[in-house]
Amino acid sequence: MSVALQPFGDGAWRTSLPEGVNRRALLEALRAVPRVVDAVVTERHAVVTFEPGAAPGGVNEVIEHALSATPTASTPRDHVMRVRYGAEDLEELAQRAGLSPAEVISLHAERTYLVALVGFLPGFAYLRGLDPRLVVPRRASPRPRIAALSVGVAGPYTGVYPFASPGGWNIIGIAVGFAPFDVHSGAALAIGDRVRFVRDEP
Repeated sequence: MSVALQPFGDGAWRTSLPEGVNRRALLEALRAVPRVVDAVVTERHAVVTFEPGAAPGGVNEVIEHALSATPTASTPRDHVMRVRYGAEDLEELAQRAGLSPAEVISLHAERTYLVALVGFLPGFAYLRGLDPRLVVPRRASPRPRIAALSVGVAGPYTGVYPFASPGGWNIIGIAVGFAPFDVHSGAALAIGDRVRFVRDEP
């Protein structure tokens, strides 16, 4: 399968991805290409960054292999996060969904989520698998500050804010005893990992 790389500024290439590609394996393979500074793989695109003027070779072949074969990847990991539910948007989300706060908590905590992509902030994982009844849009007006480890819901995703930052997701709890990002080891969650939330009682 032919890959069309498009310039993405003066130090990056981008390409579209079809359904079914092993994105975890692709990400790991792209990051291993010599002279690649970093790679980002989302649900629809892959971006490879490099030093301007030092475009790496072999990127096409790596992507073509991921699209046409079954490349090997590291084994996805399972994570369990404890959450103290009851944050500022829980009641409003429950009203919009026609549920009680207790039902929202139960629906959120009973699922197994898949890391679809990591971005926005270092270590911020977009988790797919949300119960359809909890799918709500982002807040109309983002907040200037969301507390670190806030658990939010927006569209088909749920996720945990690694740091305090601005944000527009609906906040329903706080993760306890979990570090989404470490300056030494990087992001705790990777594409393809599985996550479960467990209610934590103070």
